Amino acid sequence: MILAGDIGGTKVNLAAFEVREGRLVQLATETFPSREHSSLEEIAGGFLAKNRITVRYASFGIAGPVKNGRSLLTNLRWTIDARNVSQVLGGAKVWLMNDLQATAHGIATLPAGDFLTLNEGQPVPDGNWAIIAAGTGLGEAGMVWSGARQVSVGSEGGNTDFSPRTELDIELLRYLQKQFGEAIWEYVLSGQGLYNIYKFLWDSGRGDEPAWLAEEVRRDEKAAPAVISRNALEQKSPLCEAALDLFVGYYGAETMNLALKLLATGGVFIGGGIAPKIAAKLQDGTFMRAFLGEHRYRELLEAMPVKIILNDKAALLGAARFAALEAGMPA
Repeated sequence: MILAGDIGGTKVNLAAFEVREGRLVQLATETFPSREHSSLEEIAGGFLAKNRITVRYASFGIAGPVKNGRSLLTNLRWTIDARNVSQVLGGAKVWLMNDLQATAHGIATLPAGDFLTLNEGQPVPDGNWAIIAAGTGLGEAGMVWSGARQVSVGSEGGNTDFSPRTELDIELLRYLQKQFGEAIWEYVLSGQGLYNIYKFLWDSGRGDEPAWLAEEVRRDEKAAPAVISRNALEQKSPLCEAALDLFVGYYGAETMNLALKLLATGGVFIGGGIAPKIAAKLQDGTFMRAFLGEHRYRELLEAMPVKIILNDKAALLGAARFAALEAGMPA
């Protein structure tokens, strides 16, 4: 029996799995609001008790860096220690990994219908993968071929410096530096990042904010990104459309950066909660124009498949698959 988890700043997804005939079979699952609980141990212990489950292995994808079996969640301020979690789980073997590493492992479990293709490309069978995901924060990871199987590579690329290309980008960089003391990619590519772009455009006089929009946006700042994207997609606000245009262009540019750094000839995968919700915008050419640009390696980039992951349980499935593989069970 395997307990798998996708641990984020907004929610925690847990599920129990068995491996049957080389296939993961889900037995129980539940979602918990992260901020309503004090720790992963509290949630996991309650989940097992409620479902009367005993597990031998557990694996968790965590929205933060993992070092020596410990992690501090970037957007939640939980400290997770594999040893403490193991005690709560009755001595189960516990693995912690970055949530994008878990997503990377989950890709292999998904059917073709769980992807939306932005670029067909010409995938290299044993080529590296790049995985990027904007949501509560910005996650990045890779998969590399070990000679036997794909192995995930963690990253905190979302916390690297935002790289401006145009005069407008430079203005945004200065705006972010003034607001936060630094300008990193996560301040541009995340739910909060979309709101930051919107505020930058409004504060710099690049759009009108009618009273109805101001009320919607400021009623609940946590919901502001959804308000902006919805009004952009419905073409109700030029300001929201401009913000989403910039967001998607930056998403394509940073995805290109990651794809080149990892030489992702096997594929580029876009995860996270935002991409499926703005899929129509990602398909209109803005993303791929920024991804390809006028780069001297355009031919290399054109050969990379680019796909949106539509299944929001990819990280959960990936965490389960990793535990099964580490335990010597094919999955």
